[in-house]
Amino acid sequence: MLYYLTEELVFPPPQYATRDGILAVGGDLRPERLLLAYQSGIFPWYSEGEPVLWWCPNPRFIMNPQDLKVSKSMKQVLRKGIFEITYDQSFKEVIEACSLVPREGQMGTWILQEMVDAYTHLHQLGFAHSVEAWKDGELVGGLYGVAIGNVFFGESMFAKASNASKAAFITLVGKLTEHKFKLIDSQVYTPHLASLGCIEIPRNEYLKRLKDGIQHPTLRGNWGEVLI
Repeated sequence: MLYYLTEELVFPPPQYATRDGILAVGGDLRPERLLLAYQSGIFPWYSEGEPVLWWCPNPRFIMNPQDLKVSKSMKQVLRKGIFEITYDQSFKEVIEACSLVPREGQMGTWILQEMVDAYTHLHQLGFAHSVEAWKDGELVGGLYGVAIGNVFFGESMFAKASNASKAAFITLVGKLTEHKFKLIDSQVYTPHLASLGCIEIPRNEYLKRLKDGIQHPTLRGNWGEVLI
């Protein structure tokens, strides 16, 4: 059964999610609720005209940073320095670009204006971060997500140039490894991320690892200054 949220900051146990992974309906996107959701293994995902839908799918799509796979062709792209990679330099531009990416089987975007506003607020609080890929001074790719403890929760990525989002992701994983991040949450399966080393694990295993990961200090602030 689905749980309908009220103003109270509480979620049902993730194990109560439907077979499709939907756990709860309603509530809001204030920072306190979003942070509680991520710490509980839950994330929002819904379309225009729907109430907020909260998900905790089984299995869960994740990456162990040490298992990153980089193809020979991508190694060449990175060696040539085709893209300049920055962090937290253009958060709003990245999330807005992600909202414009066509999604298979969807008529519109799930990154609505209220989502843009909510995650921009989380960015201002030092929890949400962006990675930008630039080419000839133009923003051509990137991604954004949330960091709590030693866990990075990836939300979405975009590319206007071939390999731009891959370059941003690969470079980010390298930096996260340096800073002892142990888990990257990619939520649900995509071939693009599977090619880079993401795998599916049982939800219970994910929740155990998440519980441990969020106990560690959070790398807050502008990652353009701290991820060096």
